[in-house]
Amino acid sequence: MGAQEVREGFVRLYGAEPEGVWAAPGRVNLIGEHTDYNDGFVMPFALPHIAVAAVARRTDGVLRLHSADLDSGVAELRLDDLAPESDGSWTAYPAGVVWALREAGHQVTGADIHLSSTVPSGAGLSSSAALEVVVALALNDLYDLGLQGWQLARLCQRAENVYVGAPTGIMDQTASACCEAGHALFLDTRDLSQKQIPLDLAAEGLRLLVVDTQVTHAHSGGEYGKRRAGCEKGAALLGVDALRDIAYADLDAALDRLGDEEEVRRLVRHVVTEDQRVEQVVALLEAGGDSRAVGPILTAGHASLRDDFRVSCPELDLVVDTALAHGALGARMTGGGFGGSAIVLAEAADVETLTKAVEEAFAAAGHKAPRVFEAVPAAGARRLN
Repeated sequence: MGAQEVREGFVRLYGAEPEGVWAAPGRVNLIGEHTDYNDGFVMPFALPHIAVAAVARRTDGVLRLHSADLDSGVAELRLDDLAPESDGSWTAYPAGVVWALREAGHQVTGADIHLSSTVPSGAGLSSSAALEVVVALALNDLYDLGLQGWQLARLCQRAENVYVGAPTGIMDQTASACCEAGHALFLDTRDLSQKQIPLDLAAEGLRLLVVDTQVTHAHSGGEYGKRRAGCEKGAALLGVDALRDIAYADLDAALDRLGDEEEVRRLVRHVVTEDQRVEQVVALLEAGGDSRAVGPILTAGHASLRDDFRVSCPELDLVVDTALAHGALGARMTGGGFGGSAIVLAEAADVETLTKAVEEAFAAAGHKAPRVFEAVPAAGARRLN
């Protein structure tokens, strides 16, 4: 749904023109999974799929929310009644942003908001972060808060962690707020320093496919929290602030120190090696060499997520195994796991064959048909009109 359609939907709902229309994208993570809440490195880029919000201010302490994508009416909330983990519906994401802004001392007095999104929900492509960031950007502009992209991302993360109750890291919100078209974002999640890395796979005759398995994941579920707690336990046992502080060269010694803590050993091994994989990909792309060399690094990342972090699932493994068997240069699950999407790096000439092979493999296994599309680095959050 475009800006004009969302604007018109706002007028039909609220009987007045919005003060503006904003957009924020979903993201796909090229490499660097489950490293963000370990103060590590990530490398996402924004997708063309966006959440769009038409917004107008209110002065009466009321927040009205509506989604064009759901068969439900306008939700009306009082700002003074907003409280963490009090809302189990989709409205928790935009309401959480308003709560986080007010908790941080920003004078937000209410809003009418109409939303629509093309970011696939539950696909591991950050549909929730897009929703949060588009609302945060709109309110930042309308209330002249003067917050930068990384600051909006921090507030959105707090909304998701505290208000929604999902223990996610900072990557998704930062990617949505800060990515640039034609680039991947090399982000140090400890200090939020950023570097835009040019990524033009098409110029090399390559494509990066996203395969949405149609298996829905839930970040607020217990398994994600268990992994995060296990990483924190590993850092405590090793006497560091976060697993980011374990150098790759020191990994074997660190694993020896963990003794029979096998579960923690696996988590530590994944995070430390995944940080190393991010740095490898950054070095390859910055050197301007053949991006085909990224492929095996992606595949190694999937093996680590599958075997050490244990967040893959049969459908994700089927995508990766089938793609590799039919000529893919590399493939891995992307996002939090337990469903969602995989990415496949391939020669442009092989895309049709690979796509058909994955679709046939899913049909043979009795799975719901996957959704396959090309991922091209797009722009981050912005005002549309």
